Amino acid sequence: MTDAGAPSDPDSASQAGFELGAQPGTPYRVLARKYRPSSFDDLIGQEAVVRTVSNAFETGRIPQAWILTGVRGVGKTTTARILARALNYEMPDGSVKGPTIHMPTLGVHCQAIMESRHMDVLEMDAASHTGVDDVRQINDSVRYAPASARYKVYIIDEVHMLSTAAFNAFLKTLEEPPEHAKFVFATTEIRKVPVTVLSRCQRFDLRRVEADVLMKHLANIAARESVEIEPEALGIIARAAEGSVRDSLSLLDQAIAHAAGQVKADAVRQMLGLADRTRVIDLFDSLVRGDIAAAFNEFRDQYDTGADPIVVLSDLAEFVNFVTRVKIVPATADNVAYGETERLRARDFASKISMRVLSRMWQMLLKGITEVQSATRPAAAAEMVLVRIAYVADLPTPDEAIRMLEQNGGASPVVSGGSAARSTPTAPVASAAPVRAPSSPSSFGGGARPQMAAPAPEIQGSAPALRITSFTQLVALAGQKRDLMTKGALESDMRLVRFEEGRLEVALEPNASKTMISELARKFELWTGRRWTVIVSNEQGQPTLRSINQAAKQEHARTAEADPRVQEVLSRFPGAKVVEVRRLAPETPESNINADYGSDDPPDGSDIDDL
Repeated sequence: MTDAGAPSDPDSASQAGFELGAQPGTPYRVLARKYRPSSFDDLIGQEAVVRTVSNAFETGRIPQAWILTGVRGVGKTTTARILARALNYEMPDGSVKGPTIHMPTLGVHCQAIMESRHMDVLEMDAASHTGVDDVRQINDSVRYAPASARYKVYIIDEVHMLSTAAFNAFLKTLEEPPEHAKFVFATTEIRKVPVTVLSRCQRFDLRRVEADVLMKHLANIAARESVEIEPEALGIIARAAEGSVRDSLSLLDQAIAHAAGQVKADAVRQMLGLADRTRVIDLFDSLVRGDIAAAFNEFRDQYDTGADPIVVLSDLAEFVNFVTRVKIVPATADNVAYGETERLRARDFASKISMRVLSRMWQMLLKGITEVQSATRPAAAAEMVLVRIAYVADLPTPDEAIRMLEQNGGASPVVSGGSAARSTPTAPVASAAPVRAPSSPSSFGGGARPQMAAPAPEIQGSAPALRITSFTQLVALAGQKRDLMTKGALESDMRLVRFEEGRLEVALEPNASKTMISELARKFELWTGRRWTVIVSNEQGQPTLRSINQAAKQEHARTAEADPRVQEVLSRFPGAKVVEVRRLAPETPESNINADYGSDDPPDGSDIDDL
């Protein structure tokens, strides 16, 4: 590859150190300048730009102005110089007659153009030349033909820094330039460029370079520099560069100097102040299991070794994002920019954790990072963020909570989860599991619990067991415990098949949530103090309590309407109808419980007690 900068450049001579393998006294040139692309073949990650320019040159459709946009370090200024070289490519023997992207060897003007010293290729930094006078000089000089090259090329970097008057002064020249003049603009803030300027230019959006492409590029440069570097270290540098080729080369330069030998992943992490990815994954594992003690120990260990709390939370958020992307697009886990352990464990987490939990963790981490940045004690603030993450996994999202409240007296509550509903012909049995302590594993979004969940301790306490002799008593108990979601599911989604103390067998409605069954046994055991078994049966079962209640209400309404006194009242008020029938007799204690929590039991409740 041809060197892009002149050896006599002031910044080159002032660099400290020497190139690897170079003779003593040779000025050191940073990798970002030493391996700067000099042709379209050297550009990486910009295939769309190369293809468009190639087709334009081959068909003779060369625009009068280009504007290149993209983040820092993706190659905007380099691409502008390559365009200027391609426009003016000429061999000494005159074999090349026009612009071309095929430049196998240096032409007459190539070296001077790439070193920014050609008299027909003018480079201007708009950040330091923002006024209308600077643009007026360009307008005055553009009329004159090039001295030696084919075209006069004006490269204006950071063009968005020009003033409004300067942009307006450019418009006429930009719209109708002489045939021998071409303009190439570069900017990182394309939205700050007036639309009147954009409409006169052909726009190219230089994309961020993918991490795997950057890794190959860095590995090639490391081999040419005779530097040994671990693939994992290359992945860390590629991810830290965030798609910027220049940033990745600067980090590689720094890593080589930091390691003073073989570049290892641990040395790069230490240089960048990053936490060990394996330890970040272990912290993530502790959080999703609800093991606060393990999460605290892991965080404190990282903090004691010098990790910044903000960096730890940022790395944790990055891994949450990676797991989410793997869950949505499993092929994401094949990206070699991530370590093998990271990819394998991300696949495992993605298969077990629901999207609800992942999105909630992401939101809490983003908010937590902001809190830690403004906290006087960042480590303590970060620990509180970890506590919140571990303890909210079982809580419903706001939309789910609203749905549960709305559906308390209507349709069955919706239980969202990451696992699909099972449709097995056999009857699944969910035995009661030990009740979780306050630091027990948190739910994984309503789906089947992952195998990594830590075992919970048995119920402690000497409280006497509560006897439940009927299904309605079980429903009333759910209302008494203010578990509206469970109470609504028992009333609306379950048809009683058999009931024994400690054993419930039900059939499910088509719209019932299958994940509720695994939680019922645990809740019943917690409420009654004895073990329960909940079985889903394939039998038809009795009608749901809600349908029985509604049928009883309708029957009571029909009976009331048949009463002569009621008919007389209805005849006096045309259009009136019986809405509700209430019994004024004293209610039983059990019916009081039902009334307190919004039960739809019929007034006497006798036909339900028989269940």
